[in-house]
Amino acid sequence: MIQPALAEEYDQPDALLLEPRTMLPSTRRSGVVAVKAGMTQEWDAWGQRVPLTVLWIDECEVVQVKTPEREGYMALQLGCGAKRDKQVHRQLRGHFRAAGVPNKRRCREFKVTPDALLPVGTHLTAAHFAPGQYVDVQGTTIGKGFQGVMKRWGFAGQPASHGNSKAHRKPGATGACQDPGKVWKGKKMAGRMGGKQRTVQSAYVYKVDPVRNLLYVRGQVPGHKGNFVYVRDAVLVPFKRQPERPVPTYLGPLPDAPLVAPPSAVDPYAARE
Repeated sequence: MIQPALAEEYDQPDALLLEPRTMLPSTRRSGVVAVKAGMTQEWDAWGQRVPLTVLWIDECEVVQVKTPEREGYMALQLGCGAKRDKQVHRQLRGHFRAAGVPNKRRCREFKVTPDALLPVGTHLTAAHFAPGQYVDVQGTTIGKGFQGVMKRWGFAGQPASHGNSKAHRKPGATGACQDPGKVWKGKKMAGRMGGKQRTVQSAYVYKVDPVRNLLYVRGQVPGHKGNFVYVRDAVLVPFKRQPERPVPTYLGPLPDAPLVAPPSAVDPYAARE
């Protein structure tokens, strides 16, 4: 649903006005393109260890605004990182020059609602997210190469003795005989493992460092250190469970110190009946 105050901005996306808005349950904000910087750990107020993945938002800015009149849908194209001219294809280099933004290493599209539109050239920082909220992180898993069924699917393997000869790690039978006379599709067999796009849903944002543009997410996310990941608001967490988030993005002065999520009210070490 398009709010009346956004009618002019909706018709003229290149002349959008940046102003804070109230987030509604129907609001769909843009995500960001980040770099997986590695993992670390911290201890919360209860003294419990919290494993954290550090995500670096490197010069993430809006490259293109897509609208239903021109492209048939509403979305924002964001770019992250930097590249020299000779490292970028000439067609993509022309795309960046037409938008008036520097060359980017990676671009990604995020569908948004009209109240979350941003003009071209707007920078998104780590303050785009609020500590204590949940996000979905999408990335490419680490490739393992060609692996057997025990590593790839967790098979137990065959007996180590009692007549077993050189088949300890083999899968065994792959199907019946004459009926159906084939191996069913989807049968778990040896093959290439990893290197696929996966999404970690409802990851908890433990800390936000807007000064260094770092996002600390609890747990692990897919990919090697240095890989690109795509972060956006979680879709499975109810609106009431999420803290207040800036719409369309954070527009005020950046805080001088990192922002940490509020501590849990439940003691994790207390005895449970």
